[in-house]
Amino acid sequence: MTNNQARNKEILVAPLTGKVVALENVPDQTFSEKMMGDGLAIEPTDGKVVAPIDGEVVVTFPTKHAIGLKSTSGIELLIHVGLETVHMDGEGFEIHVEQGDKVKAGDLLLTFDLQLIKKKAASHITPVIITTGELVQSIRKTNDGTVIAGESTLLEITLKGQSEESSKEKVVTQSGMEYSEEAKQIVEAIGGIENINAATHCVTRLRFALDNEDIVDKNKLEKIDVVKGTFSANGQFQIVIGQGTVDKVYKAMVHETGIKEATKDEVKAVGGQKLNPLQRGIKVLADIFIPILPAIVMAGLLLGLNNILVNPIFTDQPIIEMYPSWAGVADMINVIANTAFTFLPALIGWSAVKRFGGNPLLGIVLGLILVHPALMPASDYAVAAANGEAPTWNLFGLEVNMMGYQGQVLPVLVAAWVLASIEKWLKKRVIDSLQLLVVAPVALLVTGFLAFIVIGPVTFAIGGWITNGLVAIFEAVPLIGGLIYGLFYAPLVITGMHHTFLAVDLQLIGSTGTTFLWPIVALSNIAQGSAVFAMFLVAKGEKLKGLAGTSGISAWLGVTEPAMFGVNLQYRYPFVAAIIGAAIAGAYITISDVQASSIGVGGIPGFLSIANSMGAFFIGMLIVIVVPFVITYIIAKRKLTD
Repeated sequence: MTNNQARNKEILVAPLTGKVVALENVPDQTFSEKMMGDGLAIEPTDGKVVAPIDGEVVVTFPTKHAIGLKSTSGIELLIHVGLETVHMDGEGFEIHVEQGDKVKAGDLLLTFDLQLIKKKAASHITPVIITTGELVQSIRKTNDGTVIAGESTLLEITLKGQSEESSKEKVVTQSGMEYSEEAKQIVEAIGGIENINAATHCVTRLRFALDNEDIVDKNKLEKIDVVKGTFSANGQFQIVIGQGTVDKVYKAMVHETGIKEATKDEVKAVGGQKLNPLQRGIKVLADIFIPILPAIVMAGLLLGLNNILVNPIFTDQPIIEMYPSWAGVADMINVIANTAFTFLPALIGWSAVKRFGGNPLLGIVLGLILVHPALMPASDYAVAAANGEAPTWNLFGLEVNMMGYQGQVLPVLVAAWVLASIEKWLKKRVIDSLQLLVVAPVALLVTGFLAFIVIGPVTFAIGGWITNGLVAIFEAVPLIGGLIYGLFYAPLVITGMHHTFLAVDLQLIGSTGTTFLWPIVALSNIAQGSAVFAMFLVAKGEKLKGLAGTSGISAWLGVTEPAMFGVNLQYRYPFVAAIIGAAIAGAYITISDVQASSIGVGGIPGFLSIANSMGAFFIGMLIVIVVPFVITYIIAKRKLTD
């Protein structure tokens, strides 16, 4: 299939098959803030990338994760497979063309291992970006929810007149190196060569591990022609340059300053060292819990559906009492939904052991050991112990409780670290021919004994103290507890510390059956969306309107980052209005003792997870819809129209 080009129009077909994602919803600032240019993203369902246009391959990359094309009309575009896939160093990717090759729309460009990317990269969402915005008059984007590679129309581009087209001339200084002047300006703006610990680049941006990011002059950076944006993430300061140009700027920087070239992993490692112990601990928790979040959210949504069927929410009687034929359906939904929580240690074990560098399959086995049917659940064990009927093992006179850890977080986290540590230690000392017979059996056996004798009882007690402490605080001063958590949850998202509370929520659900924190999170999501919707109504510029509209919908569906980082934090007062609304609503629903039986999708769908006081939660929703919207609208009306 060839692409359709008629005079001043260019049609781009989809380079991948999958779900269409707005750029504003891509969890990477380079793309969501359109630093590189406009376009769309695709969440692929297979591992094949084809040419979206007739043209030439102008950029390939050693790590094979991205490719740049130039159409016959001069339009340049970048296809970036996944996010942070540069750190995979080409693993799972295969490029089928070379720089300079002529291609037709539909020709195979590259293939990749989708499952490997889902496992190792930040995301498999693939942005498709038009990088020569100066040639574009307008872009019409598809309204289809899904597209088929080589067949579906993704973008329709209207070009400017030929007289308006401009091509970037190479900048050559007296040193003879292209972009030498810009490279020197960049180094000066980030604090000089002495402030750089390590530097590298990917297909779109320069990546630095700096000694002190506070001395970076961002205003000076943004005035440099080749710089399209800057941000800091995971201990790295990143400067967005663009495909094709970034490697030239990097080479000029190395030539002009003599800085040592570093690999992506070296910069990542140096950047990671800059994190303080608390930040490193938060990152570890995020690395463990984010991969299992889809299973937990799925379980939460299904439990919410079960709540609607078995509780008198909308009527005086539950649906299963009004329509008994639905009882079997509700019971089956409950079994499916509860599985993720019942075997939560297995999910955590898999993710934690993988994060700590061990075999994730052994992590699954470890988690299942801790919830084996032969063990009495912790919720029943205390009653049995009080009656003198608690089962125990007798290990040469040592009494060990035969207690299971269903729904518990801390026991499996610590045990997973121990398991991975033992496994890695054994692998260094056991010859290859014996590893299958020695490493896994010994690691699991030792960890299993330690889990039941020491790790389980100690961490279970600590988990109980955390649970009881939180419950006591929120019971003693519910208004203050809800107010503070509602006020500070969104700021915690900025720092990444909100991931620690996912573990706390799961611990509360495992210990008490419900959590009072998650309902506040759901309301905080809605508050960010309400504030950004007010900005949408007041905004004059199309860019702000488009970003506010799409990110507001995203926030109301539980994903607040585009709204927070794209609009609310940029203008500040929408963010303040949102946390004020969340604080008021948080205080109200905490006083009303609103509890969630599970962790589901935040935002508007959050009501599905509420176990009681549904009316109070809906009032809380009304507060976070009205208060942030009104405050933001009043201030924005004055500021944006002055």
